[in-house]
Amino acid sequence: MNHHQRKILHAIFAHPVNANLEMKDIETVLNGLGAEIDAKTKSRIGVALNGKETVLHLANHTLLKAEVMQVRKFLEACGVSAETFPI
Repeated sequence: MNHHQRKILHAIFAHPVNANLEMKDIETVLNGLGAEIDAKTKSRIGVALNGKETVLHLANHTLLKAEVMQVRKFLEACGVSAETFPI
């Protein structure tokens, strides 16, 4: 993972929830973690990481807090934490 990806990962796990993240940045982090990403529809992607799978909405805006929480919970279920990747 490069420095930019680690910064975004820390922003995903930040408290309070960061609502200033772009979906393209989230995809970059997932790629950096080694996730398999495939297009489900025009507005959704499937993500597989460490044996877990989820479907994420491709937002054309900054992510809502609920969407950031969905990504955070998925990463936690996959065993990923911000402490594992220091900035």
